[in-house]
Amino acid sequence: MKQKEVIVILDNIRSTYNVGSIFRTADALGVKQLILGGTTPTPIDRFGRERADIAKVSLGAEKSVPWKQEKAILPVIKKLKKEGYQIIAVEQSEKSVDYKRVKTAGRVAFIMGAEVEGVAKDILKIADVIAEIPMLGKKESLNVSVSFGVALFRILNV
Repeated sequence: MKQKEVIVILDNIRSTYNVGSIFRTADALGVKQLILGGTTPTPIDRFGRERADIAKVSLGAEKSVPWKQEKAILPVIKKLKKEGYQIIAVEQSEKSVDYKRVKTAGRVAFIMGAEVEGVAKDILKIADVIAEIPMLGKKESLNVSVSFGVALFRILNV
């Protein structure tokens, strides 16, 4: 089975623990690159030091998964779309489809949004697919790092 080329964009994720967890899962999935957008914390702090809180959770995946920081991600997403990436936002929306029904081919960019606000509306407008994980309990959503793992392992058929 040919591995898909996968890029993941984290938009304004606040928690360093969520970022570390996503790095670890991204490594397991063979993600090509993580793009840390907006206020998402990076593995290196503003003083050039490694962030122990991200490293503790990622178990070194912050060194094995290539990453870059982009303050404004909308232009990045538009560029990826022009380059032929299928843009998939993992979010709850009136236009979303069950994540189990999402099909991918070739190059894919997944977008995960902020823990409380989710993926920004302007990003949802340009996404090719909005994938939603159905909730059966009383809570409306999963933790962003859990959603990332659940959705990507299923959508990518890993």
